[in-house]
Amino acid sequence: MQRRRFLRQAAATLALSSAPALVLPARNVGTASRDSSAPMPASASCLENYADVVPIQARTDRITDVRVGLRPFRHAGPRVETQVLGAKTIVHNYGHGGAGWSLSWGSSTLALRLAQAAGARSIAVIGGGAMGLTSAVLARQAGLPVCIYTKAPPLEAYSMAATGLWTPDSQLCDAAHASALAERWKTMAATSFARYQNLLGLPGKPIEWIRGYSLSDTPFALQSDVVEGEPRYGRLRDRSRDFIPRFVDLCATGHPFPQPYVRRWTTLMFNISAYAHMLITGFLGSGGCIKVVEFVQAADLLDLPEDVVINATGYGARQLFSDESIIPIRGQTARLVPQQEVTYGLSTHQFNVVPRSDGLVVRSKGHGGDYNNSDDTPDVAESETAVRRLGEMFENMPRGRPAF
Repeated sequence: MQRRRFLRQAAATLALSSAPALVLPARNVGTASRDSSAPMPASASCLENYADVVPIQARTDRITDVRVGLRPFRHAGPRVETQVLGAKTIVHNYGHGGAGWSLSWGSSTLALRLAQAAGARSIAVIGGGAMGLTSAVLARQAGLPVCIYTKAPPLEAYSMAATGLWTPDSQLCDAAHASALAERWKTMAATSFARYQNLLGLPGKPIEWIRGYSLSDTPFALQSDVVEGEPRYGRLRDRSRDFIPRFVDLCATGHPFPQPYVRRWTTLMFNISAYAHMLITGFLGSGGCIKVVEFVQAADLLDLPEDVVINATGYGARQLFSDESIIPIRGQTARLVPQQEVTYGLSTHQFNVVPRSDGLVVRSKGHGGDYNNSDDTPDVAESETAVRRLGEMFENMPRGRPAF
């Protein structure tokens, strides 16, 4: 009975319906003691409400999982277009950098329209990550027979290693291509955001709003978003303020952190495990199928029985379609044992923390070498270092604060 109820609930949810770019990351953050005399922005808020800042139990013995994902960055942005391959129509839907989950519904809506314009009678979706799952769900909702072909089960896709925040322009394109992509991006972001509003408040909390804090030892206005060895990324986020509330700079007495500069933000969070299970269960419950198959070259797709193929292979498209415009950006996350009382996120120069229900996600950062790095082997020491730094930060928290 419980299984049938879950299937019905998931199917109904799908009928209604995936770091952050809107959260400005702090740079050069250390753990120096806070100087209460340090200058703060004129707009700083002194709410003195620390109730949600519950100390995180950041210890390496609480790490339960370490995963690596390869974000498929393209200087020109996502490839969403049609290609004819023999008797097949291929609709490409890949290359979203760090904005895969966030833009998935909007980009997949565009891909489905291209498939329908090509006269699709049945659809094969290649890839079981964020783009693949949403493309498949939308095609089933449109009444088309759909099968997902993936080289590994969907829950093992690179998308599952994401932090799980609404990041609609994260490493999406370079600055030179931002203007050309702006209108399409806004359409994809708006479509996706509207879909996510229908997933709020559901059992299992596949999507929820969270509060977070960016921490820094230097003023945010003086920080650069340029990373050595990487391109200057497009700043489409400035046009996305219709989606989430603006950040608030906190004054010295408005937070309990050791850093002098703190910015509070609010954004959407994807509880990826619950969300992905919901998508998969709903897709299968609606009559879709999933087959584990690996394709070595594009010509292999000609043997599929479906007449239209949606290529949502992400970084895999580099090999499958010889697309050397895809540049891998390595990202590693570790999950700690869940702390249900921790409901806030953190962003520093050295790590990000996302309070997902399947575990506290800690992403290591600031060490360099992730750009154009296709090594997907987990580096446990890297994650342990990030967790220790997180723990040290809480050890340096000022004593006697109301929250503690």
